Amino acid sequence: MQASELPRAVAAAMSIASSLGLTVDDAVVLNDSNKLTLRLLPCGVLARVAPVAHQVAEFEVELAQQLAESGCPVAALEPRVAPRAYAHDGFVVTLWTYYEPVAPQEVSPADYADALERLHAGMRKLDVPTPHFTDRVEQAQRLLANRDRTPALADADRELLGDTLGRLRRVIGERGGAEQPLHGEPHPGNVLTTENGLLFIDLETCCRGPVEFDLAHAPDEVGEHYPGVDQTLLRECRILVLAMITTWRWDRDDQLPDGRRLGTEWLSRIRAALDHNPLDTHG
Repeated sequence: MQASELPRAVAAAMSIASSLGLTVDDAVVLNDSNKLTLRLLPCGVLARVAPVAHQVAEFEVELAQQLAESGCPVAALEPRVAPRAYAHDGFVVTLWTYYEPVAPQEVSPADYADALERLHAGMRKLDVPTPHFTDRVEQAQRLLANRDRTPALADADRELLGDTLGRLRRVIGERGGAEQPLHGEPHPGNVLTTENGLLFIDLETCCRGPVEFDLAHAPDEVGEHYPGVDQTLLRECRILVLAMITTWRWDRDDQLPDGRRLGTEWLSRIRAALDHNPLDTHG
């Protein structure tokens, strides 16, 4: 969230919650990146706020409802208000159940894999249209081609990312393997450790593709516990995902804290991965 927009975003969330009959005297910022996450007090609701132009909140709400109803491990919407996206003063706000964090502990790869497998099982029953994972790759490619949006990216790095995105998008897409709805970004930052077990959040990145694309966002060990994984495809997806998120870090408007340092670090990781195991992507 742009610093200049932060007070208005907080005010929008508080205003909406109050208008719905919730008691709101204060808001605590839990996370501030491309989307703002607040805990509203004393009602204890979690609010997610985004500019109207940069959100797919209705899509996320619909997914969350369907997945929760089928028993999937996802964070629930706030039950005291209607399940929908609310607009106010140029922002869209969604209201969710707040989960008290449990004592810090390392999530086991087996538990992570089990939760993701159960999420995938529920997502196969979804009745909503989803974009294809290659659409998300194309978004990164368009950003990469726009030098005005990525002015600090060196030519050699731009070529590396463009070549990696293009080749892997084609190769993975041409495999013709099984595809299904996916979370899209089930990395550790989108997993809550709660008294009810692991719960996934941030469903707005949902797309269709192979399960290996989702596993590529998780720690490496998780893929060792997920049944039926194509390890070659998983490796390709990991490099593809790394190239995508690296590209986004070079967006001049990127709001991820410390994003530019991460972008530089990840460029080195991509080169190391390709040097160790060159991609067989001829044809």
